[in-house]
Amino acid sequence: MTRQAYDLAGKVVLITGGNGGIGNATARELLSRGARVVIADLAPETPQRAAELNAQMALGCVADVRDRASLDAAVAQTLERFGRLDIVIANAGLLAKAATLRNTPIADLEATLAVNVTGVANTVAAGLEAVIASQGQIVLISSVFAFVNGMGTIPYAMSKAAVEQLGRGLRVELADHGVSVLTAFFSLVQTDMIARGVDEDPMVMELLRTLPKPMLKRITPAVAATAIADGLEVRSSRVIRPALWRPVSALRGLLGPALDARFASDRRILDVLARLDARGVAAPRPGAEMPAPRRSSTRQATTRKKARA
Repeated sequence: MTRQAYDLAGKVVLITGGNGGIGNATARELLSRGARVVIADLAPETPQRAAELNAQMALGCVADVRDRASLDAAVAQTLERFGRLDIVIANAGLLAKAATLRNTPIADLEATLAVNVTGVANTVAAGLEAVIASQGQIVLISSVFAFVNGMGTIPYAMSKAAVEQLGRGLRVELADHGVSVLTAFFSLVQTDMIARGVDEDPMVMELLRTLPKPMLKRITPAVAATAIADGLEVRSSRVIRPALWRPVSALRGLLGPALDARFASDRRILDVLARLDARGVAAPRPGAEMPAPRRSSTRQATTRKKARA
């Protein structure tokens, strides 16, 4: 089936968490393809940072994805400045400090779901009427953790599975409106979130070293951004990077139980998880804008986006 071409030139795109990581790289990529970009982020300097990207083609709005009213205001500013909204990219995300669920503070669980699930739903809902009016697109940033075992980061994996389901449901609900929904599944992306939440945690690195090496392949934010932009130009329903995760996703019904059984009997993995369980979690440290887990590229997190795994 031939996919419908979608020219990004002149389109208006709202990106949450666009000050760094995948969000910032995506903003730059879309600007290079002629789109106009609105960045919604918690950071007070967001308007200035957007102007530095492109004073004419970019707009920055201070917004918190947990607060629907602030997103409604960002959409209103978008329409006032550019007159339309074609694409909404729900990119803002949060990765809490690695822990077993037994030792995950309830504040970390609640913060993760508030940003990664409620925040994504808020973002979509705020821009939906404008996107329907333009027969545009919705982009959701999920993760390979939507379909692989989330040991050591269960709240994050839960949230990304929820995002996948949101995308599937929206794709059907919006089909008759001419709106398409793109869900992006990325593995480890070289962002501040991964640097702080993975690379700086020796126990997480030890746990990762027990996994098959192909599962640890990383990509840059620019690669993720290109995948998103390319997917938008053909109205794709999903993009997966690195590409080696495509068969894992396609065969998840068979591979998932097999991998789970392997992990559950791997003494190296169980020993690391036992030590992670014993470590517990220290009192939450203040993040850039909130006192629980650090956020991803948006600077909305406690251990910096899966991305991002």
